[in-house]
Amino acid sequence: GEVVTWGKADSGGDCTAVAARLASGVRSVTGSGGAFAAVKETSDVVTWGEAVRGGDCTAVADRLASGVSSITGSYGAFAVLKETGEVVTWGHVDSGGDCTAVAARLASGVRSVTGSGGAFAAVKETSDVVTWGEAVRGGDCTAVADRLASGVSSITG
Repeated sequence: GEVVTWGKADSGGDCTAVAARLASGVRSVTGSGGAFAAVKETSDVVTWGEAVRGGDCTAVADRLASGVSSITGSYGAFAVLKETGEVVTWGHVDSGGDCTAVAARLASGVRSVTGSGGAFAAVKETSDVVTWGEAVRGGDCTAVADRLASGVSSITG
């Protein structure tokens, strides 16, 4: 499909810089509260909008060039689930754009990822949950970690 944008230009309403890449072959689009990301039929990603909210994926672009299965946004960041079960994040650090603290757990074996207002949660193939991002928005699940250690089938943000 083709992407058509409107609204506040610097928050993703103007996609002129990437319009040629959005003219066809788009599989899905998601937003982050200031930016957008599209997954192409070729399984690569195109971003636009506010750089700090995920509109600039330059730092992880090589990891988004192929094999992207799905993408989800929080308010200010994006998380991609790759076909290999790896998660790649970018965008505002406090909104889940930096998953360094849990990166080893997101390197493989992830089944799904869900975004919320400022955090992400991933369900692993082992049916346990990994969270990151702003603690008060769901990025810290330590209070219920024992209940999320197994048997989780899905999460809604």
